[in-house]
Amino acid sequence: MADFWNKNGAIISDCGKYRYRLSREWDGGTKPCLFIMLNPSTADAEQDDPTIRRCINFARAWGRNELIVANLFAYRATSPQDMMTAADPVGPENMQHVKEAADYVLNGHEMFPDGRGPIVCAWGAHGTFMDQDQTVLGWLQDVQATPMALALTKDGQPRHPLYLKSGLRPVPFVR
Repeated sequence: MADFWNKNGAIISDCGKYRYRLSREWDGGTKPCLFIMLNPSTADAEQDDPTIRRCINFARAWGRNELIVANLFAYRATSPQDMMTAADPVGPENMQHVKEAADYVLNGHEMFPDGRGPIVCAWGAHGTFMDQDQTVLGWLQDVQATPMALALTKDGQPRHPLYLKSGLRPVPFVR
């Protein structure tokens, strides 16, 4: 686990169908922020996709130097519809990785024990699929985390960051 948190990396299943976590750091990487989105696309340990680049830009603007990405669903797909037709879109290890990522951001790390970075919910309109949004929000409430969002969809879900204007800052996400 220690190797994962201090470098650019990704945890991808042996079969390649699931990406459980992704991390990027710059300038020493001691001020993390976590984005919890819908499902992973093409980014991996070495390649960023447009969404990851956008999240990095937001994190930099907030004075953060480490990005961690987890998802409601770990199944890798470029469209939500493809993810929703998968036999197991959540993935067998996903909640463990969401919890570990949130714990890292909330409770710090031996290098920065008073860390506490933002947890930005950003899964868009499809987060209600299989009630996975409620599963994650319930767990965040249980650990007394304050979920944040950049903007909301018309249905009150936290918007995906890709097409949001720069300059937004996370605000508490209350449902």
